[in-house]
Amino acid sequence: MAAAPLGRVVLTHMLVALFGMGSWTAVNGIWVELPVVVKDLPEGWSLPSYLSVLVALGNLGLLLVALWRRLAPGKGERIPIQVVQALSVLGTALLALLWHRVATVAGQHHSVAFLTLALVLALACCASNVIFLPFLSHLPPAFLRSFFLGQGLSALLPCVLALVQGVGRLECAPVPTNGTPGPPHNFPERFPASTFFWALTALLVTSAAAFQGLLLLLPSPPSVPTWGPGPGLRVGAPGVEEEEGEAALPLQEPGVQAAGTMPNPDPEPPRLLPVRSACLLGLLAVTNALTNGVLPAIQSFSCLPYGRLAYHLAVVLGSAANPLACFLAMGVLCRSLAGLGGLSLLGVLFGAYLMALGVLSPCPPLVGTTAGTVLVVLSWVLCLGLFSYVKVAASSLLHGGGQPALLAAGVAIQVGSLLGAVAMFPPTSIYHVFRSGKDCVDPCGP
Repeated sequence: MAAAPLGRVVLTHMLVALFGMGSWTAVNGIWVELPVVVKDLPEGWSLPSYLSVLVALGNLGLLLVALWRRLAPGKGERIPIQVVQALSVLGTALLALLWHRVATVAGQHHSVAFLTLALVLALACCASNVIFLPFLSHLPPAFLRSFFLGQGLSALLPCVLALVQGVGRLECAPVPTNGTPGPPHNFPERFPASTFFWALTALLVTSAAAFQGLLLLLPSPPSVPTWGPGPGLRVGAPGVEEEEGEAALPLQEPGVQAAGTMPNPDPEPPRLLPVRSACLLGLLAVTNALTNGVLPAIQSFSCLPYGRLAYHLAVVLGSAANPLACFLAMGVLCRSLAGLGGLSLLGVLFGAYLMALGVLSPCPPLVGTTAGTVLVVLSWVLCLGLFSYVKVAASSLLHGGGQPALLAAGVAIQVGSLLGAVAMFPPTSIYHVFRSGKDCVDPCGP
């Protein structure tokens, strides 16, 4: 009997991780697939900046969540979560079918289907930040780390798919002595973008199934032990607000006595100080402004001068740094504000270098050299890895403030992302501070 509660706790950790995997799988998948689709869509090197703006517009999903809470108070997060998951599955399935469709808008060709579906998926992903986290407030803090591990999988699994897929290789025709060179020859990836998006759809279906499993696993009658007289796994109904006078019993690890039989003699955990909470929320806003708005908008400009492989590796390995940071936070969690601030400053230094490469595009330093390629890829990996660790650590520390603090964390994440994307749209798409190059043309020659 004693092993049953342990098995249930382990199963709950797995379901929470799979549930978290669905939060940003769609948008993360689009990002890592950009090196493949950027050469086929009319926006070219500016496609990441368009996507950054669309992800920022996805913050309108926050208004829909706020409207739901206003019109249906006390209903919890179950229905909004299911709506978000349905939109994600449907959006990625349509993306697999329609991503390459191009239409004429205002006399110019645009990938209308790709951008429209990206906006729908951004709405779903942005809304997930403010409905997934409050759902977890019904569980102990240990499960929050499993959720962030799942969010790391939402970056890692698309990265694995992208690495298996590879990136197309461009072979330039030799320049003849007299005359013009022939057209460049493109070598395709191992499988097309449509197959990649179908694989994302399968991941999202798995995440939605895990959430349904959580709904079946967590609710249990508080008066009847589910696993016998031993240390049990008792829960209140998740996603449903508690009525006055009712106390939901939290999910507990094995060996921890369930509350409700006798008063808990231990003192309540200390609440976060307002100044400390404000600093943590500020770190979340700044790091997300950089990682979700500012830096993605210039990634193609900073990497593509070094070649498609450099862009592919920077996107894939940079995204893979996120789950690695989650693993590190599970073992070593920095609780010092000064330490998190120092890590953020180091990430800003790497970000400044990458911004300089983007401004100098298409002729950044060390272009055409192996050292330049290694340096730009390594800078992206370290920059995104540092910021990912800071985000996970700050969110974990904010868990002590309960559901209001987690809701504020979700809002800080989205507001920071919005400001970063809006700030980068004029220089990338209006004033063209960042310039793109052309295939098989050397703009840096004498």
